[in-house]
Amino acid sequence: MNASRPSAERPLEFAAVDIPLREDVRRLGAWVGDMLAEQASPEFLAEVERVRTTAIARREQARRQNGGSMASLAGLLAGLSPRHAEQLIRAFGPYFQVVNLAERVHRIRRRRDYQRRGGAPQPEGVHESLLKLKAQGVGLDELRAWLPRIDIEPVFTAHPTEAVRRALLTKEQLMAASLINGLDDHLTPHEKEVDAARFRMALTTAWQTADSSPVRPGVEDEREHVGFYLTEVLYRVMPVFYETLEAALREVYGETVELPRLLRFGTWVGGDMDGNPNVDADTIRETLLAQRRAILRKYLKEMDELATLLSQSDTIVDVAPEVRRRIDEYRALVPQSASLSRPRHADMPYRLLNDLMRARLRGTRDGAAHGYAAPDEFAADIELILRSLEANRGVHAGWFSVRRLLWRVRTFGFHLARLDVRQESSVHARAVATALGDGGWEDRDAVERAALLADYASGAKALPPSDAGGNPKLDAVFAALAEARRIHGGDALGAYIISMAHNRADVLTVLALARRGGLVDGDGHVPLDIAPLFETVDDLRHGPDVLRDLAADPVYRAHLAARGGVQMVMLGYSDSGKDGGIAASRWGLQRGQVELLEAANELGIKLTFFHGRGGSISRGGGKTTRAVDASPRGSVDGRLRVTEQGEVIHRKYGIRALALRSLEQAAGAVLLASLRPRPPEPREARWREAMNKVAMESSRVYREFVAAPRFMDYFRSATPIDVIERMTLGSRPSRRLGQDAALSNLRAIPWVFAWSQARAAIPGWYGVGSGLQALADAGGEDALREMARDWPFFRIFLDDIAMVLAKGDMDIAAMFSRMAGPLHDEFFPRIEREHALTREWVLALNGSDTLLQHDQRLELSIRLRNPYVDPISVMQVDLLKRWRDAGREDDQLLRALVASVNGVSQGVQNTG
Repeated sequence: MNASRPSAERPLEFAAVDIPLREDVRRLGAWVGDMLAEQASPEFLAEVERVRTTAIARREQARRQNGGSMASLAGLLAGLSPRHAEQLIRAFGPYFQVVNLAERVHRIRRRRDYQRRGGAPQPEGVHESLLKLKAQGVGLDELRAWLPRIDIEPVFTAHPTEAVRRALLTKEQLMAASLINGLDDHLTPHEKEVDAARFRMALTTAWQTADSSPVRPGVEDEREHVGFYLTEVLYRVMPVFYETLEAALREVYGETVELPRLLRFGTWVGGDMDGNPNVDADTIRETLLAQRRAILRKYLKEMDELATLLSQSDTIVDVAPEVRRRIDEYRALVPQSASLSRPRHADMPYRLLNDLMRARLRGTRDGAAHGYAAPDEFAADIELILRSLEANRGVHAGWFSVRRLLWRVRTFGFHLARLDVRQESSVHARAVATALGDGGWEDRDAVERAALLADYASGAKALPPSDAGGNPKLDAVFAALAEARRIHGGDALGAYIISMAHNRADVLTVLALARRGGLVDGDGHVPLDIAPLFETVDDLRHGPDVLRDLAADPVYRAHLAARGGVQMVMLGYSDSGKDGGIAASRWGLQRGQVELLEAANELGIKLTFFHGRGGSISRGGGKTTRAVDASPRGSVDGRLRVTEQGEVIHRKYGIRALALRSLEQAAGAVLLASLRPRPPEPREARWREAMNKVAMESSRVYREFVAAPRFMDYFRSATPIDVIERMTLGSRPSRRLGQDAALSNLRAIPWVFAWSQARAAIPGWYGVGSGLQALADAGGEDALREMARDWPFFRIFLDDIAMVLAKGDMDIAAMFSRMAGPLHDEFFPRIEREHALTREWVLALNGSDTLLQHDQRLELSIRLRNPYVDPISVMQVDLLKRWRDAGREDDQLLRALVASVNGVSQGVQNTG
C-alpha cells in the first residue's frame, strides 16, 4: 500500500433529516455573534469573522488541492497580545458550546420523531433489542429468567478530563432546557421569546465566567461534580427507564413483566488513592456520608411531595389493614413525631404513614436509633402503600408517583453510588515489607511471597500492627471500609481495585492488609471484592495465569467461595495503549477476555469484567453499544461494569433525555449480547492469528518510536504537556508522586490529552498502518478484507481509527512539531509516513474515499467545528513559543494558553 496525500473532503452537506440541526446552528451562531458584539464590540466580532473565514478558506484550499498552506491563518494570528489572544480564543468557545448543544437537542428531536411516527423503533433502543430477541426465538419465559441476571453499572471517575468548570455546566443546563422547550410546536410567540431570552442570558453569563478555576479542585469539588449527574439527572431519569422498558415489553410480548433492578451506579471519587495523596480514609468516610445525605435529601423532598398527593380519606376509600398496623407500630417507635401529626389529617392514613416514614428517614440521616436500618425497610413501606393503592382503586390516585420513588430506592439505596477503592500494588507490598521487617520483600519472587502471605491472608496469623511497622494510612483505609460496612451496609462498597496487579501475591497482600485493618465479617471472611487491574500489554497476556494461580490457592479459593464464586477483573485500556500502542492494546484486551473466560470456565468461576475505559478512543472510549457488539462471546453474560470519565459523563448524562437514551442503549446491547450472543465463528481462530501479527508489528513500531533517544524531549517540545501539567483540572497529579517525567511514569490521560491538543492524536493510531502492512506483506491482505467485512471486533477497530484520524490535522501537528527544533526533522517524518500508511489502509479496508464516509453525521459534526478549532491551535503554537521563551511564568501568557487548551478540548470533544 503506497502512502499518499489525504484525499479531498466532500463539500459540507446536511442530510434532509438534519436540516433542523442546520437551522439551529445558524440561529444560535447568530446569537453568539450578537453577544460578542455587545460584550466586546462590533469590531471584535468582525475580527472573529475574519479569522473564521480565513480558516474556512484554508480548508477549502486543502479540499481542492489536496493540501493547503497555513501561512495566511498563522500570519493573521501571530504576535497578538496575550490578553487579546485570550479573548479571541474565548470567543470561539460559545460557538462550540452552541453547536454541541444543538447536536444534543437534535438527538432528542430525532428520538421524539421516532416516538411520534410509531412503526419501526429507534435503532439501539430497548424496544428494537426486544424485537430482535423475539425474532431470534427468545420467549417471555426465557426473558423473565434472564432479567434478574442483568447488572449494568456505570462507574463515574474523577480523572482530570473535564475541562469545563461546574459553573459553566449549570449555565449549559439552562441553555439546553430552553432549546428543548423549543421542540414544542405549540409554543406561543411570547413563550418562544422567553426561551430565547433565557438562552441568551445563560450564554452571556457564561461568557462573563472564567473558563477554569484558578484553584485546583479538591476531592470534595469532584464529588460535588459527579453528584450533580447522579442526583439532578439520573435520579429523575431512573423510573422513566423502567417505565420505558415495561412499555416495550408489553408492546413486543403482550404482557406486563415485573422488573428486577437492572441498573446501579458506582464512583471512584473519594476512593481512588492510586497516585493521589489527597484520597485516604477520611475522604472515604466523607464521601460515603455525603452521598448518604444527598440521597436522603432527595427522598425526603419526594416524600414531602407525596404527602400532598396522597390525601385519600378513609371515609371515602379503603386502605389496607397493614397500613393502619404500620401507623400504630411507628407511632410507638417515633412518639414525638407522631404527636406532631395534625388532627385534620386524622382521616388520611397514607398522609399519616408518610409523616412517620419521613421521621424515620430523618433518623436514618441523623444516625438515630429509630431510623431505617437499611433501604430494604424503607422500600417495604413504599411497597405496602403501593399494594394498598392497587387494591383500593388508587392506581390513578398516586400509585404511579409512589412506584417511581420505589424504583429510585431500589437503584440508589441509602448510598447513592457504590464507592470503589483503588491503590497501586507496590504500596501494598511496601506496607507488608515494613510490617514483616523484610527489606528484601519486593525482591522475592511472587511464588515465595504468596507462600509467606498465606497465613496472614487466611487469618491464621495477624500482620504486626501498624505501630510495630506497616502503613498506618493504609490500615486506616481498611478500618474505614469496615466502619462503612457497619454504617452504610455492604451495598455501599464496590470493589477494591489493585492497580498494576501482576500476580497472586498482589491479591493475597490485600487480603492480609484487610484483616489487619479489621475488615472481617462475623464468619471470619473479608467481605470485599478484590479486583486485579491488568493494565499493561504484558499483564493482559499473563492475566489467565494469574486467575489460575488464584483459583489454585486454597486461601483465595475460600475467599472467592464466600463472595459467591464471582471474580471481578478490571481491564485497563489506558496504560495498555500507552505501553504498546492502540492495536496491541485493543487486541490484548480482546484476547485477554477470551483467555480469561476460558480459564474461568475450566475453574468453575464466574467472571465480571470491569472495563476501565477512558474518554478518547486512545483510552478505550467510544459508544457502549459498539463496545458490547465487539466484545467476545460470553464476556458480557448479563453484566456490564464500565468507567465513565470526564467530558464523556457530561456528553452522555448531562441532559435527561440523553441520559435515558444512553441507559437504554446499554441495556439493549447487554440483553442482546447475553441472551443471543453471536454464533461461533469458525474463521475466528484464523483471524486471531492474523490479528496477533498485526498487533505484534504495530507494537514493535510504536515502541521503537516512543523509546527512541530523546523522544520525551520531543514530546515535551511538540505538545503543550507543560501547560496541561500546570492546569487545575483535577485533584490527582499528572504523574505518580516522586517519579520522573519518563513515559512509563506519565499517566495515560495527560499523554493522550497532550497529543490531542497538538492535533496529532498519535496514541490513537500510531503503528496501526505498519501492523496492517506487515500482515499484507505476509500474504494476508485477503484476510484483512475478510476481517473488515465480517468480524465486528476488527470492523469497529477500523472505524475508531478512522474517527481519530479525521479529528487530527497534520498541517497543524507539523506546526507544533517544529517547536522541537532539530528533533522535528528526526521524528515528524516518521509520524507523517505512519499516518499516511494508516490512513491509506483504513480507507482501503473500509472501502471509502473519505475517512468518515460511512458516518456522515460524525463527519458533519467534526467539520462544523474545524473553522473554530484551527485558529485556536494556531494561536496555541504562537503562545507556547513565547511562554517558553519567557521562562514559563504564571502570567497572562499562561492564562491565554489555558484558554486555548479549554477551547481545543471543546472543539475536538475529548481531552484524555
